[in-house]
Amino acid sequence: MVESPGGGRAGRGRFGRVRLRTQVLLLQCAVVAVTLAAAFAAIAYSNEHRLDREYQHRALAVARTVASEPSVRSGAAAYSAANDRPGGGAAHTARATLAAGPVQTVAEAVRVRTGFLFVVVTDDRGIRLAHPERAQLGREVSTDPSSALSGHEVLARHRAHLGDEVVAKVPVYAPGSTTKVVGEANAGLAVSAVRAQFLRVLLGGLGWLTVALLLGVAASALLARRWKRLTLGLEPEELAGLVQEQEAVLHGIGEGVLALDTDGRVAVVNDEARRLLAPDIAPGTHLDDLGLTPRVAEAVRSPAPGPVMAAVGERVLVLSCRRVRRDGRELGTLLTVKDRTDVESLTRQLDAVQAMGSALRAQRHEFANRLHVVSALARGGHLAETTEYIDTILGTGGLGEALPGLDAVRDPYLRAFLSAKAAQARESGVTLVIGGATWVEGTLAAPVDVTTVCGNLVDNAIDAARHGQRTAALVEVELMTEDTTLLITVADTGDGVSLSPPEDAFREGVSTKDHSPVLGGRGIGLALSRQIARSRGGEIHLAEPGGPPDGPAAGQPHRATAEAVVRGGAVFVARLPGVMEVRV
Repeated sequence: MVESPGGGRAGRGRFGRVRLRTQVLLLQCAVVAVTLAAAFAAIAYSNEHRLDREYQHRALAVARTVASEPSVRSGAAAYSAANDRPGGGAAHTARATLAAGPVQTVAEAVRVRTGFLFVVVTDDRGIRLAHPERAQLGREVSTDPSSALSGHEVLARHRAHLGDEVVAKVPVYAPGSTTKVVGEANAGLAVSAVRAQFLRVLLGGLGWLTVALLLGVAASALLARRWKRLTLGLEPEELAGLVQEQEAVLHGIGEGVLALDTDGRVAVVNDEARRLLAPDIAPGTHLDDLGLTPRVAEAVRSPAPGPVMAAVGERVLVLSCRRVRRDGRELGTLLTVKDRTDVESLTRQLDAVQAMGSALRAQRHEFANRLHVVSALARGGHLAETTEYIDTILGTGGLGEALPGLDAVRDPYLRAFLSAKAAQARESGVTLVIGGATWVEGTLAAPVDVTTVCGNLVDNAIDAARHGQRTAALVEVELMTEDTTLLITVADTGDGVSLSPPEDAFREGVSTKDHSPVLGGRGIGLALSRQIARSRGGEIHLAEPGGPPDGPAAGQPHRATAEAVVRGGAVFVARLPGVMEVRV
């Protein structure tokens, strides 16, 4: 296929040249990466605030501990009281005195033990009584102490002379009091310490996120590989082309197509398959729920190497089933269905015509021989012998007279059919006789159905009598009518039906003949005949299964006349309502 510049494959963009599974893999990896990056940012933000709060609460605990020390409370109370005297208070006290005082001692001990950046204690005017730098003792704090001196605890993050700090401030109460504030206690950490801890947390989280990213990429690669396996390595435009071709082929051919996956569920079905097999077949339906006949279902479950014939309703179908594989992998089962109903009907009619032709050729030859005899007698002047010979052959000459009892059948189609079958039987070494109770006054309204049913029964009987062990090979056909119903009885002298149970003779795929292979298999005639009878409200059944001969009687001949008793073999009885014309 030639594609114009700028269109089709030549006109696809940069990513159009990349196979679909690669595009999907890259897209999934990008989605995983963006998702993990967003998750990492959220975790980082959450951890930063969590660490701030955690260190603030740790500072708060330290500040409370310092503020609750008796020596701190008494020292802060003493310096606060001295502030009211001229020249008194921490602001006028020597730094050496403050550095050696109990407040500084306790504060420094706590700071060293906890590793905090600073622990500061002030009096009620914010003058430092304890500080890690001695130069800052006796000076006012650099941040506002009013909230703590008002009796409130404060958690903050701000910049002071020691740098960025995470700090907690608590009030220091006078000894024996829970309301009189005499100073404040501050405890703090450098923000750099918090950030260092934050970076350690992030690095740990980054390691886990890297593992998650690798797992996501691996999962995406596996998914892309599975996609390739499921699509058989085909690209989207190739899949679209296949779908279009499938639709065109499925609905453009005259055969039914039914495809099942490896689980036995319908994957593809066309309208012809629904028409021939079952109208409610839908994709996704399991084989067991399709309502197929046992013959068709068995053909799908166990595909035969060649075509198989099956009767579905009033139709005769040819089934071809095979397993579908690609690259050593089983994909499912494909069933194709052809309708051979019309062909089968024409075949039956052609068989009847061929049998009639064979009978006419035999009759013509016999008639020519008799004419030669008459001509010779007349030329020789033997008039009495000529007259006697003509009177003799008048009783045996025509088609109707050649088959005793045929005069009880008025329908010309049935007469010709029975005469042809009698000729066919004679060629096989079998004698066909008309039963003594035969009486058919009317004409056929459904000759094809009647000859199909009767032809199957007679053909089976001729075959059974021909291959039977009895000396006399006989087939008896008895026809009777009741209003528009035709009753058919066919008996033979064969070895009977040996199936168990005998009713299996009507099951598709089961044959009463085992003498020669036939394309598509045997076992369709009786099943089709029963379906035709049942479609008209009638029935076919095996009245007597018969059996092989036993004892001395096996070799005794029967008389090949209308009075002959046909016994020992199978007896089939068919009832076909509505096949005779309504008599007015």
